[in-house]
Amino acid sequence: MTSSRLNRFAVFAVLGLVLAGCKTASTVRITSEKPAPEQAAARSEPIFYNGKTYKLDFAPRTGGVYDMAVSGMGPKQKKDAVAVAISSLGYFACPEGQKGRLQNDPAYADAKWRMQAKCG
Repeated sequence: MTSSRLNRFAVFAVLGLVLAGCKTASTVRITSEKPAPEQAAARSEPIFYNGKTYKLDFAPRTGGVYDMAVSGMGPKQKKDAVAVAISSLGYFACPEGQKGRLQNDPAYADAKWRMQAKCG
């Protein structure tokens, strides 16, 4: 190698080391705030309760509220329908440790118990 090639190689080597040592801006931000949980997508699930299988439909609305419908129960099974909906919402959509809470009085129509619930 000639001295001019050697000098050029040395310059590029030093330049490479300098550039490698440059620190880029970090995009990591540390905060004590927890991110808001994402709402689950609309879904239908078979729910096994008291020896029978029922169908639960739920879909997110604004404000963290879910439209819920329990099929397969009769008009006198309001308490059971609420238990299925609330416990299922807690399992499928609520952050760990939170339970579902009713937002309105359940109504029986078209062979379904319909209600709204929210995590909390």
